[in-house]
Amino acid sequence: MASNKVMVGLWAFGSVLLFVISSGNTVQGQGITCAQAITTLQPCLPFLLGTASSPNPSCCSGVQTLNKEANTTEIRRQLCQCIKTAAASAGVNPGNAKQLPGLCNVNLPVPIDPSVDCSKIPAILGTA
Repeated sequence: MASNKVMVGLWAFGSVLLFVISSGNTVQGQGITCAQAITTLQPCLPFLLGTASSPNPSCCSGVQTLNKEANTTEIRRQLCQCIKTAAASAGVNPGNAKQLPGLCNVNLPVPIDPSVDCSKIPAILGTA
């Protein structure tokens, strides 16, 4: 049963990834694209879906990478929308999603939450 849930989650994440790539949804200027963000967080899927009790090292490495790349207000808000869509389609466990940054020792500025209002991501002073 757990492997079916992971497979469905991978399929959903993959579907979002294909949609994003085909629609050309990228963050303007320098920074990480939505497709790269989804790929970066893919190792977190077992934990986010609730089939693993803790995130694996590859997952935490991806969360750290995402944290480094989300360095402007514009990038954070666009990544928020991207991750929100992916989290909703994959059926992410909201409790696990909220725990993930802390378990990886990262203060992630972009929530992994299907119900977040991305327009309320705080602005970074001096950035767009």
